[in-house]
Amino acid sequence: MTAEVEIAVIGAGVVGLTIAHRLATDGHEVAVIDPNPPGSGASWGNAGTVADYAVQPVGTPDVLRRLPSLLFDRSSPLALRRAALPALAPWLLRFARQSLPGAARRNAAALAAILADASDRWRDLAAGIGVEGLMRDHGCLYLYDRPEQRRAAEVDLAMRRSLGIRVEMLSADELKQLEPGLSEMAGGAAFFPGARFVTDPGKMMAALADVAWRSGATRLTARAERIGRVAGGISVSGPDLTLHARRVVIAAGAHSRALARIAGDRIPLDTERGYHIEFDMAAPLLRRPASPTARGFYLCPMEGRLRVAGTVELGGLGAPPSPHRIALLERGARLIFPDLPAPARSWMGFRPSMPDSLPVIGHSAGGGDVLHAFGHGHIGLTLAPVTAAIIAALIAGRAPPVDIAPFRATRF
Repeated sequence: MTAEVEIAVIGAGVVGLTIAHRLATDGHEVAVIDPNPPGSGASWGNAGTVADYAVQPVGTPDVLRRLPSLLFDRSSPLALRRAALPALAPWLLRFARQSLPGAARRNAAALAAILADASDRWRDLAAGIGVEGLMRDHGCLYLYDRPEQRRAAEVDLAMRRSLGIRVEMLSADELKQLEPGLSEMAGGAAFFPGARFVTDPGKMMAALADVAWRSGATRLTARAERIGRVAGGISVSGPDLTLHARRVVIAAGAHSRALARIAGDRIPLDTERGYHIEFDMAAPLLRRPASPTARGFYLCPMEGRLRVAGTVELGGLGAPPSPHRIALLERGARLIFPDLPAPARSWMGFRPSMPDSLPVIGHSAGGGDVLHAFGHGHIGLTLAPVTAAIIAALIAGRAPPVDIAPFRATRF
């Protein structure tokens, strides 16, 4: 017998859970399909930053100039597993085109528009589900080891200011007053005061899942492998799964490409492999996330631990974690906090990555019965509430809260 539901949300990461909660609150019958525990994967393993300042796409003219050296330097913050190069070549060509000046400017403007109220939306969501205590509004820091790093960042920071991002420049002494536990940063820091921070992404995901279920959404622990348009809606099937839905929302993160293709959309989604290590400690060494930008990771003061999260490794879904990437994180963290204990744990997960750094949000080219909500890259946590608002508006037949033309599946 085939079960029936009004809306099936495929994916129980932060984006899928937030969409399910929003739709269930609006009175829709919702089922969330995922073989893994809700809020696991990159939704749990991220840096916890609500990064309203993240308007710079990964692909820029500067990155394009340095791309060969970045990709093939094993110690680079952006690296490539060489065995994955043939499969990644089409994505890399698109990435290179999107890194040209005009494309990079358009992508930055689109990111600025969708990020404009991201911090406020997270404040409201946390209050609405009763977990304000997991949010901090202490801002975020970009750290510069040397004055020349700070000078090199001026073009990037000017671009962010031009798009409405608040940035305050701190001298080395001012940074020391703000974060006395940091080692000396001769170049000082850029401070983004509007950023918020989740002190425990795992607890936040558990709260989101709980409120989604209490709002009426149901959970199906299964893998959705196929969808198909049938009379009256969409069939969703997989091992131990047969479901009929009037609408389907694909929010399966890095696993979304195959489902989107079945729906009729050829989307150049690929995978970034992100890492973190954690050091257990009773008292935090920082009050806010801080990123030594030259090393490409974040120092994140979470409950009972310091999480060191970041780097980008292009390598697909199948390869095992890289011990070298994990060692890079530990070595970089010890340059700033020499007295850290031994790492308590490490993790690797998958970020859904688009060559233009823009998520895919909106209707499938084949019709409004399939909606996309994936490809958020580094800012899935940040953009989850606004993505949910967009999907809810489209389902209700209302205008979405931002112009979604830059995020349509048909843009490529």
